[in-house]
Amino acid sequence: MPASEKRLLTSIHDVAPCFESEVDRLADLIEARLGPARFAMLVVPDHWGRAPLSQATAFQARLRGWAERGVEMFVHGWFHRDTAQYQGAAGFKAKHMTAGEGEFLGLSHAEALRRMRDGKALVEDVIGMPAAGFIAPAWLYGPGAMQALGECGFALAEDHFRVWQPGHEDTPLAKGPVVTWASRSTMRTASSLAFAALARPALQPLRTVRLAVHPGDVTKPSILASVDATLRAFTRRHGPGRYADLLK
Repeated sequence: MPASEKRLLTSIHDVAPCFESEVDRLADLIEARLGPARFAMLVVPDHWGRAPLSQATAFQARLRGWAERGVEMFVHGWFHRDTAQYQGAAGFKAKHMTAGEGEFLGLSHAEALRRMRDGKALVEDVIGMPAAGFIAPAWLYGPGAMQALGECGFALAEDHFRVWQPGHEDTPLAKGPVVTWASRSTMRTASSLAFAALARPALQPLRTVRLAVHPGDVTKPSILASVDATLRAFTRRHGPGRYADLLK
């Protein structure tokens, strides 16, 4: 894709053996609009300590197949579960921005570094190629995680409002809010549907637009319809791209 063109970056979060059928449905929906393998997957090594990728050989083979077709594979935390105790602003984020899943918000530098390195080693061993980057669960990073990011050799990282190269946080490669959906309550679903409807025209001027879907999205037809409408709206002006395009 020429550097002057607008791009659409689409990702499936929480890719883990326990969500295989949901990931399949989301991949089918995305590929129907964007074409084969024009999206990223965010892989959780052991979702909530109950779905170890290291023991799921059949799912490992599927991940390798997707990667060989061109799907970008990001490391997405380790457990995706947050067990830290917080005070102040971090406590507000942990309570209101995620349902106990901001794993890297309260980790020490040493623990964040260990989980990032272990996740990178596992995912790269499974797919047989370098991981595309690291994206923290719920897009939340504490100071320890931010320090560790620059030491792990990841090419890219992302939060709610930007994509950057670790070590170069002050010069983002893309800026703008991620369009995503929430399925865990009626109120959150309604607000995410409203934001997506607003974003479809409002974010068109952005050079890079990012969409993120989650396994829980398949439980609500209203969300699936909104995802499809949003993909259709942005593909009118934005070509399906890859995160790696940002490094060119």
